[in-house]
Amino acid sequence: MTDGSARAHAPDGAPDIGSALASAATAVEGVLDAVLPRATGLAEDQLFAAMRYAVMNGGKRFRPALSLACARLFDLPDAAVLRAAAAVELVHCYSLVHDDLPAMDDDDMRRGQPSCHAKFGEAAAILAGDALMTLAFEVLADPATHSDAARRTELILALARAAGPQGMVAGQMIDLATEGKTPMGEGAPRSLDAAGIARMEELKTAALIAAACEAPAILAGAPPEARARLAAYARALGLAYQVTDDLLDAEGGSAEIGKTAGKDAAAGKATFVATLGLAGARAEAARLIAEAGQNLDFFGEKAEFLRQLTRFVLERRK
Repeated sequence: MTDGSARAHAPDGAPDIGSALASAATAVEGVLDAVLPRATGLAEDQLFAAMRYAVMNGGKRFRPALSLACARLFDLPDAAVLRAAAAVELVHCYSLVHDDLPAMDDDDMRRGQPSCHAKFGEAAAILAGDALMTLAFEVLADPATHSDAARRTELILALARAAGPQGMVAGQMIDLATEGKTPMGEGAPRSLDAAGIARMEELKTAALIAAACEAPAILAGAPPEARARLAAYARALGLAYQVTDDLLDAEGGSAEIGKTAGKDAAAGKATFVATLGLAGARAEAARLIAEAGQNLDFFGEKAEFLRQLTRFVLERRK
């Protein structure tokens, strides 16, 4: 993998977002293809097929693209961060498999095709999600990710925190509870205001985006202030990503966004759109994007592609 594999630029020298995202996707998919198990002719082949189906089925690969963009801040070559980026993507794909299950969001469509449980059955989908999550930590623990065991351990800790009971899983639990799908804890609110939704999405969405941004800083041994700036950037970006996701669900079509549109409103989900309205959600997305950009000023010109990615979040249509 060459150092410039995900670093496409337009003729005027400005980052070409479309080309760079496609190049980043190609680069990380090469790693994903290598680490995912292949058919063996044994009984577990259905599991392996479901895992591959859940991962190698398109997708923007936005989180790996963020990892590669953040690597530029520390002059790391793409090859140095691709395995860490792949691990984050494995966790993201596991979360989508489980999100689509009947007990959760109950969606039969993902990325424009049948969701994993719709194609392989619920049991195989649950196991595929479990396997993808654990495979992510196997990838990070492997010396091929970094020669220093301490750096690998830090990567594992960061991803575990982002994905676990203080991160993505907690956010999903709050989401389900507000829909009435799980019991609420004693004293817990039965509905969420804008601040409550922001906290839920910080856990459910922004935490994993932050892990994608943090991985290159860990690998580079970046100083605390740089890591704090990246964390603040990722928080604002992750929330903006969720606000635009809510807007797409409210305004987009299923074919355009690759999943069933309008389900959030139909399920009575706590979303930024439901709380702030369409105009208020758009204004909040713009505010968060500006906040994310301000945290990039610390890195100067090296952060230009990250700024482009930030604007891409605000303007995306799927």
